[in-house]
Amino acid sequence: MFKKISISGFFFLFLILLAGCGQNQFDNISAFDESEVIIQEQVESSQTKEEITEQLRNANEGSIEALIANHFSFVESVAGEKTTSNVYGTDLFEVEELADLLAEIKQPNEISDYIDGQQILVYPDDFVILKKSEEIEDMTFIEVANEQFVRNNYSPNFLTTYLGIRLLESMFGNNWVSNRRNYCQTNDCYGGYSTTRNYNKGGTSTNRGMNSFRGGGPSSGK
Repeated sequence: MFKKISISGFFFLFLILLAGCGQNQFDNISAFDESEVIIQEQVESSQTKEEITEQLRNANEGSIEALIANHFSFVESVAGEKTTSNVYGTDLFEVEELADLLAEIKQPNEISDYIDGQQILVYPDDFVILKKSEEIEDMTFIEVANEQFVRNNYSPNFLTTYLGIRLLESMFGNNWVSNRRNYCQTNDCYGGYSTTRNYNKGGTSTNRGMNSFRGGGPSSGK
């Protein structure tokens, strides 16, 4: 009898440990999925595409970021060298139609071709990088980065996919592309926003909101 009780007790303990391990695995999956769910909830709008389009066309904001910030949901900020970029989102507009709409309302200096789900609008003080989310269905991210952020953080290989070298060097200085490529061979360079990428090198936790950011600096896209 004692032998049977001992085996049963051992087996019961084993089941508890196994359940604990399984729970941790599910916790990790939930934590991964949670960020996408949070973003979807943040971005979800009670307004229709037509209503937002009309508001945008009737808006009188001075800057392109003010226009975007006042009509689209903020997702988070990405910390770069001495400055940050702000990321917004929408599940109502595709990249190309939103690029055309923004360009109609506030004409950019340059607008890139639509390539690989992304498009860039260049304004006097800001770059607007529109990207179809790789992780969240029907989501378009709108990153607004000032010239300093782009110059000091972005990968030239990413930018030259959309914008000409001559244009970039007219903005950032002669030989910026080649100098930046040399730098990016041995250092992390930013290749655009992604919900699955970790921008936090310092270990600081991030709460989503207008003033939140993932500290340390961007990494990706050499």
